[in-house]
Amino acid sequence: MAVARTPRHKWIDEGLRALAAGGPDAVQIEALAKALGVSKGGFYGYFADRPALLEEMLDRWEREVTEDVETRVEEVGDDAKDRLRRLFTIVDSGDGLDTDVTTGLAIRDWARRDPAVAARVRRVDNRQMEYLRSLFRAFCPDEDEVEARCVIAFSLYIADQFLFADRDERGRAHVHELTTRWLLEPPR
Repeated sequence: MAVARTPRHKWIDEGLRALAAGGPDAVQIEALAKALGVSKGGFYGYFADRPALLEEMLDRWEREVTEDVETRVEEVGDDAKDRLRRLFTIVDSGDGLDTDVTTGLAIRDWARRDPAVAARVRRVDNRQMEYLRSLFRAFCPDEDEVEARCVIAFSLYIADQFLFADRDERGRAHVHELTTRWLLEPPR
């Protein structure tokens, strides 16, 4: 009877979990194999080495936070404001994303020390900002207003993860709803 191999995506999943928990140094083949309950020999059937795994982890993250999110938002097919609401909901809740906010933060931290990862994050950020611009331009004719709304929306998503201040009893979701309403108001 043939022994089933641990699928490639499981190695990537576990690598992303390790990255989120401990940064890139925590992504070690032996530790991943142990977490998966397998021998590390199966790893080499999929990946030449650790850098190859790290590259595929970054590929997955990039695809998921750009192409996959955009595809899901565009499926709504409604006007730009409805697509923005859908985008904010997906990003805020992590709805259907394999990689979570913690993973994105770990990749951003890694980018501070690795120029190749920084270039990847810059590419992702530029794509996400351009997508936001395309949606805001649908109802904001002023490019300065478009840029301000994009930076506020993008900054809220990232910075909110670092905000430890107490909030009123309505919490984070309420503030995000208020911000969404404000961002989607027609320009004055």
